Amino acid sequence: SEPDPSRHRNGPVGVLYGEFTDMLNDRVRYSVSLTESALTIQKISSSPGRTRVVFHLTDCVGCRAHKGPDGADVGAYFTAYFYPFKRRWMSAGVARQRVEQCFRVALVQDPVANLREAEMWARALLCAGLLSVPTHPEEQNKPRLLLYAVKEVALVNPHSGRGQALQLFSGHVQRMLTEAAVPYTLVITEHQNHARELVRKADLSQWDALVILSGDGLLFEVINGLMDREDWEQAIRTPLGILPGGSGNALAASVHHYSQSPPAWNEELLLSCGFLLCKGLVGPLDLVSVHLASQQRLFSFLSLAWGFVADVDIESEKYRHVGAIRFLMGTLVRLATLRVYQGRLAYLPVKEAPPYPKGSAKAVRASATPQRSSLCSSLPCQLLATESPNQNVWDQRTSATSNHNTTANCSNNAITAQRAANRGRPPPDSLLPGLDQPLPDGWTLVKEEDFVLVLAIYQSHLAEDLWAAPGATADDGVIHLFYVTAGISRPALLRLFLAMEKGAHLACGCPHLVYEKVRALRLEPVSPQGVTVDGEVVEYGPVEAQIHPGLARLLDPHAGSKPQP
Repeated sequence: SEPDPSRHRNGPVGVLYGEFTDMLNDRVRYSVSLTESALTIQKISSSPGRTRVVFHLTDCVGCRAHKGPDGADVGAYFTAYFYPFKRRWMSAGVARQRVEQCFRVALVQDPVANLREAEMWARALLCAGLLSVPTHPEEQNKPRLLLYAVKEVALVNPHSGRGQALQLFSGHVQRMLTEAAVPYTLVITEHQNHARELVRKADLSQWDALVILSGDGLLFEVINGLMDREDWEQAIRTPLGILPGGSGNALAASVHHYSQSPPAWNEELLLSCGFLLCKGLVGPLDLVSVHLASQQRLFSFLSLAWGFVADVDIESEKYRHVGAIRFLMGTLVRLATLRVYQGRLAYLPVKEAPPYPKGSAKAVRASATPQRSSLCSSLPCQLLATESPNQNVWDQRTSATSNHNTTANCSNNAITAQRAANRGRPPPDSLLPGLDQPLPDGWTLVKEEDFVLVLAIYQSHLAEDLWAAPGATADDGVIHLFYVTAGISRPALLRLFLAMEKGAHLACGCPHLVYEKVRALRLEPVSPQGVTVDGEVVEYGPVEAQIHPGLARLLDPHAGSKPQP
């Protein structure tokens, strides 16, 4: 039978205690204690010095029990994998760094009993950290993450950024997923829109999440492929994850920021996003529906840009081989020949709801909202749970936001009937009048017609080092609209972008910069410069957009600490 954990308890309830030897040297012994929040390791030694180390379980991605490499060894082992914040080498600040802790169990001369003891410790650590524990051996081989990467991420894009996506995967991500016992299938995309074609036809019931290892462009393809499906309403609820492997990496930088972690770039950002992915928390993700003059409809998760920002994105494509620095090079080139863009801009502003009085019935109900779900069940015997325990809450929210104007005063039966009528096609854009129609009441028309840039963004970051919307979250239900009017000098514009690295541009006091929170907008460019959606060039011409709060789902590291809307 399995060793009884109670015989290891020493002290307060919830503490598991044992003594083990070092993996490489039997003469080195450790006392190890496990609580609900930490693993504490104390070296048993008479020599003075720092011998006690504490690892917080929030930094743990996995633990496994195993036999030794020597078949004659009666001992067994359990190895835990942590990614704590540690000081960077040769620089200021902290970043996540990998730490592996391995212990040898040799309590008796029976190798089977020692292995059971190691397995008990591994399960206890995983359960204490609310990490996934496979209940059957075959589950370890069941692919639950579809990882896409680009050959041109699981989709992986080999041509993404500097063409290093596959190297980044094999050098960092693959090991971390193995440590976390997260099964996956890796798909390499081969051409533009390949990912869109794949997810349009994929059997999504095989996967618990779709993860992209690339820049933002590949996720744009995946989201629009999901919305192309006849079962879009169910498909778009498939949790989406991002691992930075491109040059922009705006959503990856935003996800890292939402986790309240210190700033990170390049491989440190990849390590952070991989760690957060292994945690498996799921929260809502706002999408924006974008209508073009040709009547084409796109779904955007990041931004809509026209003017300076769009031109930098488009013109810096030729510098893609240098990675993220391409945007700095493109910015300097565009500043040297600063343009003015003519057009008309209008928007539907957000009407901020007054806060509920403290102690009111509504305030009490709001505070009692259930917590968000996790791919890893709170009972960690499930590997990756497909259905969220808050599914009913999710469905109610989707219904309410998709039909905001037309169902605000309807009965529950009317809401159900309208939702059924819309099944099989993307949600209606009830806030948009149509590009050939006049603006309805409540919209604001910007008087200026000469702009330097127009940027509508719905995440916190526009790039790894551009904190464009300091107050944004993945599910705030807001389009953060920035525009800069003509007359700004080159030095002043440069100062704005430099301040944006720390999210301080709104404090610059620039009279040409305007910021509004909006729910919908219309842009009618006159100057024939390009328009981009999520960094991708779209057809030139008038465009309308409206936000759909919480339409998609994101592997969101901050989800566990915020209430489910």
